[in-house]
Amino acid sequence: MTIKEVCSRFGISPDTLRYYERVGVIPEVHRTAGGIRDYTDEDIGWVETAACFRSAGMPIELLIEYVRLSKEGDGTIAARCELLKQAREHILAERQKCDCALEKMNYKIGVYEKAVQTGVLDWNNGACGCKCNNDKE
Repeated sequence: MTIKEVCSRFGISPDTLRYYERVGVIPEVHRTAGGIRDYTDEDIGWVETAACFRSAGMPIELLIEYVRLSKEGDGTIAARCELLKQAREHILAERQKCDCALEKMNYKIGVYEKAVQTGVLDWNNGACGCKCNNDKE
């Protein structure tokens, strides 16, 4: 598969894909005899993992370490598992931030919708209840 096809499939730019390979977010991609990238199923699997984890906010450094450990073989299985657990905690923390922002946004929308109906904008009718700062406006 060509770089253009891979980029289209995963919604990333060629520059991003080349960067991932250059810094070790994905292992070196197979190439033709002429040196052109020719993505195999294995390469695509790595790109899919990288694109998925990055879209969830996983730090590049963790992906690089994961690839490095994978290259070292089965002796690193426990270390890879621990690394993925760390990444999961990072993603869960990011999800909590998004959930909080969404809850606050829903609260504000509700206040504005009520103001549209009543003609009165009242921030004193309760807080959103999220763990964000419950500032008025």
